[in-house]
Amino acid sequence: MAIRIGAALSRSHDSRVAAIDAAQEAAAGLAGRPADVAIVFACGDHLEAPETLLEGVHEALRPRALAGCGASGVLAARAEVESGTAVAVWAAALDEGSVRTFHTSSLSAQKGDLQPDTVVLAGVPDLAEATGVIVLPDPFTFDTDALLVALRESDAGVPVLGGQSSARTGDGGAALFHGELVVEEGAVGLVFEGVPMWPCVSQGAAPLGPELTITSAEGRVIHELAGRPALIKLREVFEGLEPREQELIGQGLLLGIVIDSGKPEYEQGDFLVRGVVGADTEQGSIALGEHVHAGQVVRLHARDAHSADRDLSRGLAALSGPAPAGALCFTCTGRGRGLFGVPDHDVATLARMLADAPLAGFFAAGEIGPVHGASFQHSFSASIAVFEG
Repeated sequence: MAIRIGAALSRSHDSRVAAIDAAQEAAAGLAGRPADVAIVFACGDHLEAPETLLEGVHEALRPRALAGCGASGVLAARAEVESGTAVAVWAAALDEGSVRTFHTSSLSAQKGDLQPDTVVLAGVPDLAEATGVIVLPDPFTFDTDALLVALRESDAGVPVLGGQSSARTGDGGAALFHGELVVEEGAVGLVFEGVPMWPCVSQGAAPLGPELTITSAEGRVIHELAGRPALIKLREVFEGLEPREQELIGQGLLLGIVIDSGKPEYEQGDFLVRGVVGADTEQGSIALGEHVHAGQVVRLHARDAHSADRDLSRGLAALSGPAPAGALCFTCTGRGRGLFGVPDHDVATLARMLADAPLAGFFAAGEIGPVHGASFQHSFSASIAVFEG
């Protein structure tokens, strides 16, 4: 038997009714087979008492494993609910594969044998037999980068995807779902074994201008590009762009960092895109949201709706293999209507490119997915986990 996946969305404001309705509709996609896993994303009124929501999902689906989180908006069934109240339920019967959930927490050590600001992780999952991982961190109580580093060290070949929870419970705590519990800190997730999972990350940013080599850097600060003060060199590049390109750059200065330096030419998708978060006009240096070092190649990038649409379609078209059984989508809170000017852009693109495979997901406060095999946090991106049928 093949993997079977179902997904559904309910807009009811009654948490119990919404959970049961969405779970029952998702269960219809499993062709009578029991649910090995349910993934739940909820927004709006459902976060006032999310325990009620989880009770309804368990009653209707009785999944062997459950994970999920609260969000500013959710998506499923060709619809994106960017605000308001809704719940999306994704369920799967995994044939001969298996899944296990985990809860990871982090503690910044301030005393003892560890250096200050050292992050200690508890509950990092073993990836020895993993074929894919979904991670759902709370950005206020957890160091997502530390977990991604730990998972890369455990097994760099396993695709790790997910998104940071973008909403909190009614009393201000984290809204992470683990089994029947609402977890108030850390990260929850799922480790799939024997379940083929293919990643697609659309950063939605187009490269502009020439490639530049970092010639002096320290930590997250670039001092020199191509032997010139970084700020001065970037100003020169900006002045050489077309007026429309300059307008796009004016919406936010972004740099793409080459991850795999072994290619003769670099294209869109070869770069890890990061925002410029600071500048020293006296020294001519700039600060990024990523550690850098001399010798790396960077290039100016800009985001716009056209680039984001093209990048997502191209990334999905590059996936190969049998028709997908279903997918999970983690899209940025900065996408949706605000970027594309129309509703339901990402889900419509996924439905078209993935032959209407069952889909669920949420609007994340930071998306997680691989670039050239290594998983990172992203922003303004769409990260999609596609499950082979």
